[in-house]
Amino acid sequence: MNRTPTPPPDPPAALVPARPIPDAARGPAGATSDGAEGLALIKPAVRAQSAYTLHAPAARRKLNQNESPWDLPPELKREILAAAEAAPWQRYPEFAPPALLAELAAHYGWVADGVLVGNGSNELIQATLAVALEPGGVVVAPSPTFSLYRLLTGVLGGHYRPVPLGRDFAYDVDALVDTAVREHARVVVLNSPNNPTGSALPEGAVRRMLEETGALIVCDEAYQEFGGPTALPLLAESSRLVVLRTFSKALGMAGLRFGLALAHPAVVREIAKAKLPYNVNVVTLAAAAAALRHGPALEERVRLIVENRRRLVARLGQLPGITVFPSAANFVLVRFERQPAREVFRRLLDEHGILVRDVSGGSELTQCLRISIGTAEDVEAVAEGLEQILSA
Repeated sequence: MNRTPTPPPDPPAALVPARPIPDAARGPAGATSDGAEGLALIKPAVRAQSAYTLHAPAARRKLNQNESPWDLPPELKREILAAAEAAPWQRYPEFAPPALLAELAAHYGWVADGVLVGNGSNELIQATLAVALEPGGVVVAPSPTFSLYRLLTGVLGGHYRPVPLGRDFAYDVDALVDTAVREHARVVVLNSPNNPTGSALPEGAVRRMLEETGALIVCDEAYQEFGGPTALPLLAESSRLVVLRTFSKALGMAGLRFGLALAHPAVVREIAKAKLPYNVNVVTLAAAAAALRHGPALEERVRLIVENRRRLVARLGQLPGITVFPSAANFVLVRFERQPAREVFRRLLDEHGILVRDVSGGSELTQCLRISIGTAEDVEAVAEGLEQILSA
């Protein structure tokens, strides 16, 4: 019987001839010293931006990134890991898990096809700006605020128009409306409560922005669980409103990266076109569903943060030479009048093991530090540390 000859096996990987490696790819020895050729192909608008980075030295008390001071409860972690283990890891995650979208819609009082999930709310900020902002288009936002809005506007080829906050960093709604109308803004971004100031929009501000401007109004409500009004009820009234939420702050899931956008279903479908596929993984999806099921227990933590914020503001208000600005968020902004903020920052870290955020480099935030609200013990440590530093 004739048999087809068996082909010889593939040669071992080590014997397969390798493609030559270009000199420029071999590392610094073969690369140009300043990267000029590659940089010439990067958009000038991108090169003009400052990167969003953070150096965070180790500290006993980490109060610099507005995170929850508490990890998820062990039983909730076990529930999440069990659900993740049961999922097939060789399969891509769902684009839009119907059950999770329904649960999110019920939680936020909206419709399921008006919910878009993302790998953190930052991704959804980027996607929203990407679909709304044409080259040369204008984005209006308060100042100071979350620096990512300016960065993304520049990267996308838009023009950023900051509107200074008022006294004690209160929102100047008149100025926001006037600037948006004058500049024919495509997008107005409102972070409320605002990072890094803690300011909350006054009641009626978002409705006024919708009625008096023609812009897409993006309300970044990353900190809303801690205070201030929400724009969620206005979703039913306008398709020019996008509300962003995150599970990183109040729900303590910063390490898992989960956020969502809520908007008119037709607008959500367009924003989804700019979102990368499959990038909310099965562990995060399981965690988001579990967090919703354990909502009451996690909401108690929000109550504790609000109480600890009240206590910290009261304690700091007794210290000389500082101003504590009103805050509706899980942090407070403090201005130092007698000692350099950078020196206070250094001494808190070196002498007391407390890491806060030095924001004093911004022109509007001269002499300011931002302090995340932690546990009751953190509150006492911060108050005692600052008392010692300021009395020296």
